[in-house]
Amino acid sequence: MTKIIEGIKKIGVIGAGSWGTALANLLADKGYKVDLWAYEAEVVQDILAHRENKMFLPDINLSSNLIPSNDLEQVLTTNKILLVVVPSHTMRDMATKMAPYIAADTIVITASKGIEDGTYLTMYGVLKESLPSLNPENIVVLSGPSFAKEVAMKVPTAISVGGKNSDVATRVQHIFATDYFRIYVNDDPIGLELGGAVKNVIAIAAGFVDGMGLGLNTRAALITRGLAEIRRLGIHMGANPHTFSGLSGVGDLILTCTGDLSRNYTVGKQLGQGMTLSEIQDKRRTVAEGVRNTKSIYHLAKKLSIDLPIINEVYRALYENSSPENAITRLMTRPLGHETSELDRYAAESA
Repeated sequence: MTKIIEGIKKIGVIGAGSWGTALANLLADKGYKVDLWAYEAEVVQDILAHRENKMFLPDINLSSNLIPSNDLEQVLTTNKILLVVVPSHTMRDMATKMAPYIAADTIVITASKGIEDGTYLTMYGVLKESLPSLNPENIVVLSGPSFAKEVAMKVPTAISVGGKNSDVATRVQHIFATDYFRIYVNDDPIGLELGGAVKNVIAIAAGFVDGMGLGLNTRAALITRGLAEIRRLGIHMGANPHTFSGLSGVGDLILTCTGDLSRNYTVGKQLGQGMTLSEIQDKRRTVAEGVRNTKSIYHLAKKLSIDLPIINEVYRALYENSSPENAITRLMTRPLGHETSELDRYAAESA
């Protein structure tokens, strides 16, 4: 599984945050020469001088095969396989800058999770729209339960890769697979991306629960009903409902809703403990993806007339100054209903 794929010697990675750096280092440790583009000059300098990304992935020694760079054009023009790991709200701007240097046969992998505000496109959709010269079948999605720090520490991890072309997805599967990083192929990129994006919002709500000290019963209910909301939106967006029972669905949801390494869960927990969003953001270098994606998913659900009660409550807490306590009360006092028939109804409406 650790064998280098024949004919591939170099890979470019765009984005040197914690996840981009962890994946770049995985590839470099496997034997590929990896060009890692970083926005911050400080990141490049630290890696060159100390073999460490002190800003985003401290205390991890980085392979000598990993070459940091601030030269985007050089990274793009010298690599035919590109992994893009930038914040979702910057994806369109980055893809627009990449477009002049992308050939039709380049393979572009996105490991960013989010839905673009306004267009309601996933990152696959943003790349497809912003890279017109690229064959869209060469765009694949990497998603699943994976904290960057644990991958960098070589903790056994399993995620999914999905795309419209199974041959391309399988090729990417073998590029990334190691004896501690297992990849499954999935032919439902929209499902992979929705699972990865919406779970961040549910994780904020799970943080409410733990920040308020409500207990394990409450958190289990929140996660389960959160999965129902992810599946509900996914069905309307054309995803395969079975995808949400897999790694990028329930797997990623459980991880992000229960792990202290999750920025989204941490934001929710701090809100549940009484902090305001502005106080939380003032102490953080980066904004948790779920904070921005709450807004886009909320408005997408309104546009599609889909009822997503947990998403609605997170939106109220983040953008309308509603308290987590009121959110839990409103969720628990909603009209009573039938559990499985609701899912069947949404599936039938979207068939």
